[in-house]
Amino acid sequence: MSTHYDAIIIGTGQSGPALAGRMNQEGLKTAIIERKLIGGTCVNVGCIPTKTLVGSARVAYLARQARSFGVSIEGDISVDMNRVKARKDDVAGASNQGLTDWLAGMGNVELIRGHARFVDAHSVEVNGNVLEAEKIFINVGTRARVPDWKGLDEVPFFTNSSMMEVDFLPEHLIIVGGSYIGLEFAQMYRRFGSKVTVVEMQDRIIARDDEDVSETVREILEGEGVRFRLQADCIEARATDSGIAVRVSCEEGPEEETGSHLLLAVGRAPNTDDLGLDTAGIESNQYGFINVDEHLRSNVPGIWAIGDVNGLGAFTHTSYNDYEIVAANLFDEDPRKVTDRILCYGLFIDPPLGRIGMTEKEVRASGRRALVGKRMMTRVGRAREFGETRGFIKIIVDADTEEILGAAILGLHGDEAIHCLLDTMYARKPYTVISRAVHIHPTVAELIPTVLQEMVPLE
Repeated sequence: MSTHYDAIIIGTGQSGPALAGRMNQEGLKTAIIERKLIGGTCVNVGCIPTKTLVGSARVAYLARQARSFGVSIEGDISVDMNRVKARKDDVAGASNQGLTDWLAGMGNVELIRGHARFVDAHSVEVNGNVLEAEKIFINVGTRARVPDWKGLDEVPFFTNSSMMEVDFLPEHLIIVGGSYIGLEFAQMYRRFGSKVTVVEMQDRIIARDDEDVSETVREILEGEGVRFRLQADCIEARATDSGIAVRVSCEEGPEEETGSHLLLAVGRAPNTDDLGLDTAGIESNQYGFINVDEHLRSNVPGIWAIGDVNGLGAFTHTSYNDYEIVAANLFDEDPRKVTDRILCYGLFIDPPLGRIGMTEKEVRASGRRALVGKRMMTRVGRAREFGETRGFIKIIVDADTEEILGAAILGLHGDEAIHCLLDTMYARKPYTVISRAVHIHPTVAELIPTVLQEMVPLE
């Protein structure tokens, strides 16, 4: 005996509830299934709670800088981690509850709590009940990857998810992984008062970005007291009397970093290993990400994979865009596709990084003629006024088509100002549209036209 629906959505991450809302609007009987937390990673253990922690860490940092702004704060600056966590829980909890209430209020949508597994290409089993539909959308997201390094099974460690339960200040936090998640935690906990060491296997942090971005981010964090150990091969862990030791070298006479706590930030793994994909004939790649076409359809007719699980984006904004692509094709006769999307993301340290399009390395490898403009934040009035002059603005354009190829704004409000360039890229307009525009003074974005007016050939 099975229950029939018009559509089944597995997972309530960013794209799932939005799709359920559209299904509800279209009058389609829909089941949306969640085995754990409504809202998935972003709402509960990702974007919202971590950026709330970043906000608390920033206040602590600014309080310590108050005297340089002419503001007197009596006594030492201290951080109450119980209150920091409580604030984070309140913000994330409100988002979770709001999303839960929204789903509960959809007349055509049934929220089912439990773990879904495929029975066949049109059916899933949840809590012993079989649900069937002609349209099934897989939105199960990813989780922190835990490598099989020697000793990890013998020592306690945190991931980005379990760090959300921390209500104390680690004496010395060792973070393995020098990319976005690891660096955000590194700065926030250093600002809270922990000693922090970042261990990275590559020869530089955030290695997918250009070297000047990587180097400047490292300078920013080192300037605040974060230590880095790079080119750390053969990583191992072991318990010590005082905490945890992490081996960071394969060379003779192995070196170690000893700390009180360990955080792993070494990538993400898709939550597809216990879905029964083989039963439904759904193809995935060697890492478990589901293969999809440009409209996010799997190889099985009537089954889509949306959000992080398809491996085409690891961000909340790309997940929501997946929903938009699917809805446009299903209901709006609008053939949107994932290949229309321009790469964009942020690193939410303070000051933040906004990144769009191609890197300088990628532009060079493409062989096209290009122009580049760069301005240090020390030459941006708004940055000087706010006492935050770390970072730079860099923009690269095609010398022949005059289209913007990519940009990085690392600095005050860089994660917001970058959208001036991103929207122009989507419009496929030449960079001169911005270089001749009048922007508001004093802002960070007002210097974008200036950077574009001062470009030189990319050698």
